[in-house]
This record gives sequence, C-alpha cells and structure tokens, in this order.
Amino acid sequence: MRTTKSNGLGWLFASPYLIYAIIFFAIPLVWSLYLSATDWDLISPEINFEGISNYIKALQSPGVQAAFFVTFKFMAVFVPLVIVSSIIVAAIIHGLPKFKGIFLIGFFLPYLASGVVSSLIVKGLLSYNSPVNAFLRTKLGLDIDWLGSPFSALCVVAVIIAWKFTGYYALILTSGFESINSEIYEAAAIDGVSPWQRFWKITLPLLYPAIYTVLILSIGVTFGIFTEVYQLTGGGPNYATNTWQMEIFTQAFKNLQAGYASAVAIIASVVTFISIFVIRKLLEMWGKRNGWV
Repeated sequence: MRTTKSNGLGWLFASPYLIYAIIFFAIPLVWSLYLSATDWDLISPEINFEGISNYIKALQSPGVQAAFFVTFKFMAVFVPLVIVSSIIVAAIIHGLPKFKGIFLIGFFLPYLASGVVSSLIVKGLLSYNSPVNAFLRTKLGLDIDWLGSPFSALCVVAVIIAWKFTGYYALILTSGFESINSEIYEAAAIDGVSPWQRFWKITLPLLYPAIYTVLILSIGVTFGIFTEVYQLTGGGPNYATNTWQMEIFTQAFKNLQAGYASAVAIIASVVTFISIFVIRKLLEMWGKRNGWV
C-alpha cells in the first residue's frame, strides 16, 4: 500500500513535465511525421498523401545538402573557439582571490542578450560605411565584405554565437576547476612539473566531466543556429551559412511547403541524433583513457 502511494506521489510530481513533453514534443513529432508524407502548403485545407517523395526530394536538394555541410563547418569553427575562450575565462575567474561571482555574472550576461539585437549591432558595425570598415579601408587598405564572402560570413556568425555562450560555458567549467583538489597541484610542483605539463596532464583530464558537458551542449547549438543567420546573411552567400533551421524556415514559411519542410526537419533530427551520439562515444573513449568511464 505504501509503495503504491509512493509511486502515485512520484507520478504526481512528474506530471507537469510529462504533460509538457506530450504537448510540446510528442504531439508535434507525430504531427511532423504525418506532414512529412504530405504536400500541405500551410494554407490549403486539402492535404494529399505523398509518401516518401518529400524525403527523396530533400536528399537531392542543394539547400539540404548545404545545411548538412554548413553545420559541420560551423562546428569546426564555433566549438574550438567557444571551448578555448570558455576555459580561459574559467581559469581567470578561478584564479581570482575574490569577487568571482560578480565576474561570472558579467561574462554570463551576453547569454541573456537577444540574438536579434546583437546581430543587428554586428550588422551595423560590419556595414560598408561603418567606422570599422572605414578605418580598415583608409588606414590599412583593406576592403572586406564581411557578410558577402562565404568564409568570413560563416566566421562572423560563429564568433557572435561564441561570444554569447562563452560566459555560460565558463560557469560550468569554473565549477570543474573548483572541484580539482589543490593537493594534486602541490604534489606536481614537488615533482617539478611545468605549468604547461600541469595543464595538459592534470587540469584538462580532471576537467573531463565539465568539458564533456560543454562539448555536447556546444555541438547541439550548431544544429539549432537560426537567429544570427536569419538577421545577418539569410543563409547566403550561395548557401554558405544555410543551416538546418534556416532551410526549414525557408521551405515552410517562404515557399509554403510545410510537408517538405517537415521532411527536412525529420532528416535534420536524425542527423543531429547520430552526430551527437558518435561524438559522445568519442568523448567517452577519451574519458576512459583518463579513468573517468
């Protein structure tokens, strides 16, 4: 009787999340799977069944193919950038004698900033007549089309997102630094370990749980990039910044092909799941070598 009561109480406390998951995850997923097999255009009351033709069309689409490769290009630029900057910020904050919380809040604030606002500010700073570009042209003779070049456009978006998430990830890494026993460093100093060796052989392996979390979170971010791309480049130039979210938005709300966009969304979900699963296994292999798994 007591076990039944305990189980009932557990389900009661879990029910808000379960209801939320059903309404905002399970139902939309089922609806998307259904729509992906239709030709619905968001307007017409008639929905015709198309089978797997939307998936075949999506796999052959230049936009979808670009979204696949662009995501990994963003990953190659954004993830190392945000990890390195987060570790540096966390190390600096960890070494402060006091007021660590105030500095952490300061670095965390960009995470709370609107992506629309920060993108518009950057767009203004990088416009042709901006003070930045005027200085580069007159003083250094550089005429850079920041958002018109495929590589620079991708880097600009990656830097904005890295700036936004550095403080958030530094917060996680700071807790990792705090959990390292100082006696380990004292023993290493007695053995004559250099600061560089201490970082690579002691600090980095002991930060594995925090780095694992930050890496998985940052990789997940690359599959959901939209706001910055929408505001700055619209997916261009020539699909250079066309992410999965941008492609889904374009097909669903610009081309009014909701059924096709749903198929793209399902493909994006599968790619995201497989990519994170593979990367997670690789990270666990690294952790296993350092005694964590």
